[in-house]
Amino acid sequence: MDAPESIRLSLTVQYDGAAFHGWQVQPDQRTVQGVLEDVLSRLGNRPCTVLGSGRTDTGVHATGQVAAVDMPPTWTPASLHRSLTAVLPPDLWVESVRAVPPDFHPRYDALARTYEYRIGSTPEAASPFYSRWCWALSEPVDGGLLDASAALLPGTHSFLAFAKAGQPERGDMCTVREAKWSEWSHGTRMTITADRYLHHMVRYLVGTMVDIGRGRRPLTELPRLLENDPELTTSPPAPPQGLFLSRVEYPDSVRPSQDVTHKPTRSTATA
Repeated sequence: MDAPESIRLSLTVQYDGAAFHGWQVQPDQRTVQGVLEDVLSRLGNRPCTVLGSGRTDTGVHATGQVAAVDMPPTWTPASLHRSLTAVLPPDLWVESVRAVPPDFHPRYDALARTYEYRIGSTPEAASPFYSRWCWALSEPVDGGLLDASAALLPGTHSFLAFAKAGQPERGDMCTVREAKWSEWSHGTRMTITADRYLHHMVRYLVGTMVDIGRGRRPLTELPRLLENDPELTTSPPAPPQGLFLSRVEYPDSVRPSQDVTHKPTRSTATA
């Protein structure tokens, strides 16, 4: 039996999105996918295409992006992880490398994705050591109204009003499994888990909920927006630097195996 020409490996990737023009390869722009493909192509001594679980926009971060790449079979998860740790730039770190089935696809096999959005409501949030990874409002937001807003999101709804661009071929219905606000050291953060997202959906949701929490619009408008009330529009989207792709979930049948995980040896975007 002939030896395989490639082995498919899954990467769990963290990055500070500030200096990246998003995930997807673009001509003459620094992107996460582009940097990974350049490095992996050099390591594999052949062109390598990196598949991602989803596209993050310019300035958006990730602590749990999942990618896949086909490498020569001489590479193991452990050896590739060591090499990537040695050569990747400081704002891009591979947390783990895992062996996956040859047909594993990080985007199409995903069951759900979780995003986190951080609001900085303390004066210290304006510090350059925090503002890079949050929306530094530096003022309190009514937590009760934020909680009430988040409670309206679980279930299957049309999120067309919360999308910068539509996806006619896939429709505008998304199923939100969980949405909640919780505290972090310098403010509050929303965590949302859904089967899919429309373009800028989380940022439009956060922008609208924050306006509700600041008393700039009534809570009653949120369910009307979910019903595509033509008389209403969302608030402006929250800025990208507060948004993190934090987790991608897969069925057991394609769950990556042979996990190789190491503690970070340099700083990552986990403000």
